[in-house]
Amino acid sequence: MKTLYIDCAMGAAGDMLTAALLELLPDADAFLARLNGLGIPGVTYRKERSVKCGITGTHIAVEVNGEEEQAFFDSLAHAHHDHEGGHDHHHDGHDRHHEGHDAHGHSHPHSGMHEIQHIVEDLAVPEDVKRDILSVYGLIAAAESRVHDRPVEQVHFHEVGDMDAVADVTAVCLLMAELRPDKVIASPVNVGGGTVQCAHGILPVPAPATVELLRGIPAYSGAVKSELCTPTGAALLRHFADSFGEMPVMRTDRIGYGMGTKDFPVANCVRVLLGETEEGEEESVTELRCNVDDMTAEEVAFAMERLFEAGAREVFTIPVGMKKSRTGLLLDVVCDTADKEKMIRAVFRYTTTLGMREYTTRRYCLRREIRSVETPLGAVREKVASGCGVTRSKFEYDDLARLARENGLTLEEVRRLAGSCGQT
Repeated sequence: MKTLYIDCAMGAAGDMLTAALLELLPDADAFLARLNGLGIPGVTYRKERSVKCGITGTHIAVEVNGEEEQAFFDSLAHAHHDHEGGHDHHHDGHDRHHEGHDAHGHSHPHSGMHEIQHIVEDLAVPEDVKRDILSVYGLIAAAESRVHDRPVEQVHFHEVGDMDAVADVTAVCLLMAELRPDKVIASPVNVGGGTVQCAHGILPVPAPATVELLRGIPAYSGAVKSELCTPTGAALLRHFADSFGEMPVMRTDRIGYGMGTKDFPVANCVRVLLGETEEGEEESVTELRCNVDDMTAEEVAFAMERLFEAGAREVFTIPVGMKKSRTGLLLDVVCDTADKEKMIRAVFRYTTTLGMREYTTRRYCLRREIRSVETPLGAVREKVASGCGVTRSKFEYDDLARLARENGLTLEEVRRLAGSCGQT
């Protein structure tokens, strides 16, 4: 399986992800020329060789109307006592919305999601890439909406900042479409620490919008006291990453390094690895376990139904002996790590437990796909699983049972009919 692993040990920003993914292509210059021909108003991409802690990689600079965004916001930061920020984008322009003037009194135009949609619609990119761009940008706007407690349609972005962000998001979305990995895995995200300067003032790191975008995603703050993960970087990870965890066992083919501008004791880069993993899928999941001894069988069954409806991957019970020699049940709930908080609330709501235990485990499974088999009685879904040298299939029980009831047949008779039709 073609797998892309994103190492976020030094966070993530749109320009760094762009640079790292660009290094995976056989002809980076040709792709850069393609980016510069997209038609993003006033935007020019430029790549530069960069060395951090002895590692050579690529830095992407984005100019808007001939001016690099960083230069504009450096002057803004200087007017606010030259406070230290994080990655070179200072929130990629999104924590600066609602500001009409810079620190020197200069006026700057504004645009909102409606204007961004018009910009994206005019880009010379495929429709699926446009959908990705708008989805990522929508995540950022939704996060800003929650932070500032106003509807998404009322969120506005500074023109310089939003053009730079559109440039970053567009580049990453187009690169992902070019690379077309079957699966994307990202490491837990280092968000950095300290504070960062923006037009609203000094904000804690991670910035409020970044915190919103990383809800449910494993993140941490390391020794570097600077903004390492920007809202744009967080939104791109949320949109494209299928899971977050350790690097899987993979045969790496290509490696890319996307460099930031600042220098730290640790190499300031996003590293990406593209290679092959086994056809079976590997991921981290969360298990929540609790013991109950005061629920009826009906109450347990009802709770299990609600937990499945809430998004649990698996729910099962095991008979256990509890304190005071009571017979009880061990309830085990397996869920995506991103759904952990929601699942905890559901367990407390639908069971009588007063506490639960959490475990992070590795899950290995075969790749699955559903195909439809047409029979004289109607369609039957067939689940096909493959990987690790194994292939097996099984018809869906609900479809078999429905056709058996409707036609006065046994399950086995319908199963044989579907099998014969599936072989033709």
